[in-house]
Amino acid sequence: MVKEECRALLDALSRVTACYRHMVLTIGGTSDSQNLREELKKTRQKAQELAVANRNKLTTVLKDKTVSKEDKAEFERLWVIFSTCLEILEIDMRRALELGHEFPLNVPKKYLIQTGMSGGTSGVAARAMSVQNMKYEAEHNIDVVDLKDLENEINQVGEMMYEMEMKVNVPQWTVEAKQDPGAELKSTMSVGASSVGMISVEENKSFCDISKVLAGIIFSAVLIIAIVLAVCVVKLS
Repeated sequence: MVKEECRALLDALSRVTACYRHMVLTIGGTSDSQNLREELKKTRQKAQELAVANRNKLTTVLKDKTVSKEDKAEFERLWVIFSTCLEILEIDMRRALELGHEFPLNVPKKYLIQTGMSGGTSGVAARAMSVQNMKYEAEHNIDVVDLKDLENEINQVGEMMYEMEMKVNVPQWTVEAKQDPGAELKSTMSVGASSVGMISVEENKSFCDISKVLAGIIFSAVLIIAIVLAVCVVKLS
């Protein structure tokens, strides 16, 4: 039960973190707006709430001496994934801070980043955070005020990462992955790819056989012509 709860929390955190990264990349582009800045704020705050929940849950379990060796290995694997998500979140928050300073909203609109994207990003944020309707009533200077809050939140995430290392010592190099890199992608494509691969192998094999036959015929024809020419030359001489 605890294991499923940890997995669910981690899955929610990874989704919101991915959503936040998607929106950060649109700062300064054609879809940048006051609503986007508010969406960014709400999304990163949601990610931080999930991070705290993940930390508390996993910390309690990993400090429990009664957990079996097999379960502890699984919780350590989840801990490493959680730490990675938190590092990605911090990197994206710093990127959002830099882009926010470079592209303030209180200046004449000049899109210096041509991302090719247009429209709002409310749908993406709503799907990531399971909210059907996201409406914002942001302040006029949301980008100025929010950048100050963002700096404080970046420091809080950094402190959280430091406290995690002090409370639970799980070296990443000691945790073994259950699947090979890209195994999820390979598994979804294996069924269709296997049949297609067999067909392509058979086609290539038959094609190679035909090519060998044609090459043999052409070589034989060239050899016969060479012999005939040689005979003709001998007779003429």
